[in-house]
Amino acid sequence: MLTKANKKEKNMISKSLEEYLKTMYILQKKNGNIRVTDIAEEMNCSKPSVNKAINNLKENKLINYESYGKIELTSEGINLAKKILETYDIVFLFLKDVLGIEPEKAEQEAEKLKLSMEDQTINKLAKYVHEVLGLGSLDCNYDVNQEKCRSCIRRTKNQT
Repeated sequence: MLTKANKKEKNMISKSLEEYLKTMYILQKKNGNIRVTDIAEEMNCSKPSVNKAINNLKENKLINYESYGKIELTSEGINLAKKILETYDIVFLFLKDVLGIEPEKAEQEAEKLKLSMEDQTINKLAKYVHEVLGLGSLDCNYDVNQEKCRSCIRRTKNQT
């Protein structure tokens, strides 16, 4: 049985909550703020659903929020959102550029696959994808949890 400490240690939240967190992170980057209405519109869901997710994310200490107040991701929430996005990117690139799957289908499949993969698997997949696509060396001991690597890889990818 998972204790609350084990659950927190493994960042285990539901797939649905991961999608809310990812959406909040993207909205924060895009708009500078996060609003319940924007989340509901972006995810095509109801405001009560968003409020329930917000309360769950707050309980997991991934966001700070007071009713009708500002929604802010905690540092732990930001790190997890980045990890979720990076995992998607790696799986998407593999499906699209290595396996040659059409981009729309690769997007759908990447969404499904990313949530079930372990960090170690993602790290190995990332090294393989970047080696095959010639996106530069990952001698930096690439780790899905390091923002620096993501930024460096994107710059290298955009230059090719």
